[in-house]
Amino acid sequence: MCIGTYRDIDAAELAARLGTDAAPFVLDVREPSEFSEWSIPTATNVPLAEVPSHLDSFPRDREVVVTCMAGGRSARAAELLVDAGIHVANLRGGMAAWGAFYDWLTIELDHVRVVQVRRRGKGCLSYVVGVDDEAFVIDPSIDTSNYREIAAEHAWRITRVFDTHLHADHLSGARALATECGATLHLNPADAFTFRYEPLRDGDEFPLGALATFKVSAVATPGHTQGSTVYQIDDRAVLTGDTLFVEGVGRPDLAERAAEFAHNLYRSLHETVLNLADDALVLPGHFSERVVVRPDQFVGATLGELRASLPELALDEDDFVDWASARSTPRPPNYVEIITVNMGRADHPADALRALEAGPNRCMA
Repeated sequence: MCIGTYRDIDAAELAARLGTDAAPFVLDVREPSEFSEWSIPTATNVPLAEVPSHLDSFPRDREVVVTCMAGGRSARAAELLVDAGIHVANLRGGMAAWGAFYDWLTIELDHVRVVQVRRRGKGCLSYVVGVDDEAFVIDPSIDTSNYREIAAEHAWRITRVFDTHLHADHLSGARALATECGATLHLNPADAFTFRYEPLRDGDEFPLGALATFKVSAVATPGHTQGSTVYQIDDRAVLTGDTLFVEGVGRPDLAERAAEFAHNLYRSLHETVLNLADDALVLPGHFSERVVVRPDQFVGATLGELRASLPELALDEDDFVDWASARSTPRPPNYVEIITVNMGRADHPADALRALEAGPNRCMA
């Protein structure tokens, strides 16, 4: 019989504590195969059936947050831990809730505001870039209300929406958001979209704000996909999508054409991105479990920091192609379906769409 009680914790509270001095011990009681596919950074995996034999290994000096896929197994584990005298919270909704949680923060770049929107459970990053009363959105997710809320907070009108590439690991909200806001949708035609949009060309520039002193430059960077594109915010920052991350580089997106895409990726990095100044801020489209996300800190790094920390950026072209090609794997079946939806070739009910994109991103080589 349970002799104590545990509390429920929501994804927002957990996200606000991770990466801080108040970080809890996160215990994931799913099976190892589930945990290896997708987990919360810093989590420890002990399957539910093994929890009773591990009670002495859990901390008594800080809260233990228990999770599973939807909250059922973790609730049973929480009861066991409470009976053992452990301070426990159960993640309400489990990994499903974690995968649907967003937070965001704002950075000032001179007169430009950049809001980074973090979808913690997916490792997805998107951006709202605003000046005066106008804003652009880059790589929005299907939860488009977040971007409208951000725009309202800053008194911005969303006038243009961009994707950095044809996404495979998550569903794009670009088309829906552009429709909802009466904004222009910009995409690279090298990726095979089937709906109406404004085609991007290498070197396009888009003035933002009443003074027209701020421009976003679209630069084609094929490699992760044929239509991969980065967007430069003046000379201050670059939105790299899946071309360059803070902990690695994008992976060639088609295993059967890995070498071809890896050559393209190398040239995109060395002829476009790495030509920028060392103090340019790199703002990627994803982060992996290796990145500690803090509530008050952007996920990003200067280009100079990445040159020093990523050995793959120092490889010559042949070695880079060998290295990247070896890390390319076939797309999971749900990625094929997600791509089909993002291209505009198929529709699915909302619940089915959510199920399609559950889990981690696998966009890094």
